[in-house]
Amino acid sequence: MAYRFDKEQVNQLQGFIDVCQKHPEVLHTPELSFFSIYLKSLGATIPPPPKPKEESESKSTFGEHPTEEEEAKEPAEEKEEEEEIESDIDLDNTGVIEPDTDEPQPVGDESVEVTEEMMDESNEKRGQAMEAYSEGKYEDAIKLLTEAILKNPHSAVLYAKRASIFVKMEKPNAAIRDCDKALSLNPDQALAYKFRGRAHRLLGNWEKAQLDLATACRIDFSEDANEWLKEVLPNAKKIQEHRRKYERRKEEREIREKKERIRKAKEEREREYEREKQQSQAGNAGPEFGGFPGGFPGVPGGMPSGMGAGIQTLFQDPEILQAFQDPEVAAAFQDISSNPANIGKYQSNPKVASLMKKMAEKMGGGPMPSGM
Repeated sequence: MAYRFDKEQVNQLQGFIDVCQKHPEVLHTPELSFFSIYLKSLGATIPPPPKPKEESESKSTFGEHPTEEEEAKEPAEEKEEEEEIESDIDLDNTGVIEPDTDEPQPVGDESVEVTEEMMDESNEKRGQAMEAYSEGKYEDAIKLLTEAILKNPHSAVLYAKRASIFVKMEKPNAAIRDCDKALSLNPDQALAYKFRGRAHRLLGNWEKAQLDLATACRIDFSEDANEWLKEVLPNAKKIQEHRRKYERRKEEREIREKKERIRKAKEEREREYEREKQQSQAGNAGPEFGGFPGGFPGVPGGMPSGMGAGIQTLFQDPEILQAFQDPEVAAAFQDISSNPANIGKYQSNPKVASLMKKMAEKMGGGPMPSGM
């Protein structure tokens, strides 16, 4: 039994195929999601949606996976906001100096067992160092204290004393290194906290200075440590207030962003519900293709009246789907759609003849054209 295709039917079918080949993204539109899902269920391969547009829109919709531009924007906004708050701080940096860059002084070997003789020699060097210090000979004092440390590397006091001279010489980094060493040997060494706090004050590290000086006064109160503490408190409090202000603004921003993510997620759920609803309606569609009155969106001229159900039936057949993936078959149908008279060129092509017959049977058409 032969079947005949109407010229307009073939043109519309080819138009549909051309749309899918040239613009596969049409299959990712919400309106056609039902069709994409069905094709995939038959084993068909559908090209992924364009990344530059589709992915960025999808990520932005939920607000949980920002685009590269959004990721770059967020730190920039944060930095701008912090700089804005920083400008509100009016610190008194009188007395702040440039950090020293001298090589670290030698430290003792803690694995050495200190004998009484070594202890005596260390104490002698310490006494000479204090004498040199009182005479304003700071470099000599540092050298003598270093010799004392090498003789007695377990003494936290010796490191704290050397740190005090570094503070006097306005070498705060050297002082901080010695104080750190002293506190590793004795965590309750008040002198180490005192002079480390003073060194931080010289560097403008106001909060660190406050903490160390307050700790020194708590362990072993001294008038000069208390005075230094009073000196750093105004700037330290300004910085702490700045931090609280910044944290409040950061928290407010995070709350706003969370609300925005919830809003976008809610909108996306509503859109998904509408898509599912349309898909359900399309599955129960009447005589028009996919439930679209007047034809298939994007196909020139639309589907002819009564043609929709037939086209839908065609693409429910996996054999027809597979046949259209053959470049030879696709080229033949494109040639036929441009001029139906060209159908005679393919009368001896078994793949084309077989597919035409299959399509005619599916669409319930009349006899095939002569020669087919």
